[in-house]
Amino acid sequence: MTRLHDLYAQEGQSPWLDNIRRGWITSGELARWVESGVRGLTSNPSIFQKAIQGSAEYDDEFISSIESGMDVEASYWQLVTSDIRAALGILRPIYDESQGLDGYVSVEVDPALARNSEGTTTAARELHERLSEPNLYVKIPGTAEGLLPIQTMISEKRSINVTLIFSVERYAEVMEAYISGLEMADGNLQDISSVASFFISRLDVEVDRRLAALGSPGALALRGKAAVANGKLAYELFCRTFSGPRWEALAARGARVQRPLWASTSTKDPEYPDTLYVDELIGPHTVNTLPDNTLEAFKDHGTIARTIDSDVPEARAVIDALAALGIDMVEVTQQLEDEGVAAFEKSFDELLSALSEKAATLA
Repeated sequence: MTRLHDLYAQEGQSPWLDNIRRGWITSGELARWVESGVRGLTSNPSIFQKAIQGSAEYDDEFISSIESGMDVEASYWQLVTSDIRAALGILRPIYDESQGLDGYVSVEVDPALARNSEGTTTAARELHERLSEPNLYVKIPGTAEGLLPIQTMISEKRSINVTLIFSVERYAEVMEAYISGLEMADGNLQDISSVASFFISRLDVEVDRRLAALGSPGALALRGKAAVANGKLAYELFCRTFSGPRWEALAARGARVQRPLWASTSTKDPEYPDTLYVDELIGPHTVNTLPDNTLEAFKDHGTIARTIDSDVPEARAVIDALAALGIDMVEVTQQLEDEGVAAFEKSFDELLSALSEKAATLA
């Protein structure tokens, strides 16, 4: 047993792995992560860019795809779905043992569709039908344009990981899309699952930059506090949203809560503890998806204690203090959403460009 097992057994938080690479699948490394307490896996275009460009493990399948007549983009999706399908098999026992709570593997739609509602809906549906496993999450960005596709997919009983959520206001809209989708779905709802990926560390990076520019003692005293405070307020909203008559009517039909998933949880500032964004956001009905180095750190010296709903008034005071300094969280989180969408699209484009060059070399 490891701290990862304790995190779930004692505090009700599911640790997931935020990374994938083919060598981990073929060597048994991913299976060992599962044995050590990992209960799910997330991926994104940047992760696949690093995996595919960073090794020769994909070359044989890529060559075979190109030689069979596939274009470069179709070949990319072939590589991605091969890895996701293998990971789905490795995580399936967790899905079965937990009766559909955990054991999910996430794959993201083409990031170029983040501002395209119709294209996102079509792409999400196609990925679900292509992979067709009950423990698949298709990731849809939580942009304004992503809200209708989220609702539509849930109404069709397709499980969704909503990604790139930075603001509490957008989080409220995401939960509303999920609940509305459940209300549109027919019959029993127990096979529908969703998480809402609320990004953490990137908020501190941007807010800390603005605080440093202000330079006053009061501003500097708030460094490293915005992200955790934002997460705690998001959890408070989660608890309020999934309660009361409207939710109870859906729960009676078997509906599950849409768990908040803390994403971007590696610390970017070396002055901060390497498990900061795990230790401070622990609580029931949550997920924390961690890159492998942060998972290792938490296994070694993380703290198992319920923290997510402690000091909520202090969290609100942090956000109020930032506003008093002129730091507009709505503007900050919109900037981070735009940057996140652009970063994933850039990774996707750069990988396709690299694969095109490889295909030309092979030719």
